Formats: sequence, structure tokens, C-alpha cells
Amino acid sequence: MRVILTKRSSALKHHPGQIAFPGGKQDDTDESVTAAALREAHEEIGLPPSHVEVLGHLPAHETVTGFLVTPVIGYIHTAFEQVPEPGEVDEVFSVPLPHVLDASNFIVESRRWRGHRRSYFAVPYGPYYIWGATARMLRAWTDQMT
Repeated sequence: MRVILTKRSSALKHHPGQIAFPGGKQDDTDESVTAAALREAHEEIGLPPSHVEVLGHLPAHETVTGFLVTPVIGYIHTAFEQVPEPGEVDEVFSVPLPHVLDASNFIVESRRWRGHRRSYFAVPYGPYYIWGATARMLRAWTDQMT
């Protein structure tokens, strides 16, 4: 099993070039956060909602930039062609699920942000530096599984 992630476009206003889950803002027309996640995954990476069995949600996380994110966990039961949305997604890739569910793969780092030193999780994988909110959500999942 693998976790699908994206590398956000460097041209985006919020979190450019960062590693993130496929997803985005819930629209007024979305019935729920689950419906929004499935719609956004279809738009961003070409994942048809009919290919996903929704398994549940992780607790909502607030980013340091003020976004409230509710991760939706799903099992993709049918193969699909990954198509990154131009202008929003530079790359679609996957990480083995055991890698992100192993607490020993996480490190805590820190940097200055807006005049304060902030600590954050990172879970590097190959050339990918998964950090910040995405790593924190993955770590919360890891903690729930143990």
C-alpha cells in the first residue's frame, strides 16, 4: 500500500513547491469534506471518485497559515492514470504506507518563522522532503495506528 502525495506548483500563492495531499477548499456545492476531497483529488491528480472506498477521516488540523484541513483516508481499488493539474500540481508521487506509519522515520526540525522558532515534523522519503502540516497529519495517523 502507498500514500499518494503531490508536489505543489511553485507558482501557487499558498505553500508553493511543498509536498501535500491532493485536496483543497470545500466549495458551497460540496455536500461534505469527503465530497470536497474526492472532487479535488479528481481535479488535481485525475483520481475518479468511483475508484475510491472512503475509510474514514483523521482529526482536523489547523496549519500555521490558518487553514483547517480534514484529511480523508481512502483505499483506491481501481488503477487510474495520474494526471497532475497544470498550474497547481508539479508532480504526483507515492510513498510506501509502512514508511509514513513508522514513527522512527519522523524527525523534528525547527526554523524561524515570523520572528519565532517553530518546531515541525518531517518524514523524508527519497528526494522528497515531507514536512509541516502534511508530516504532522501523517504523524497523527501513525500515532493513531500504534
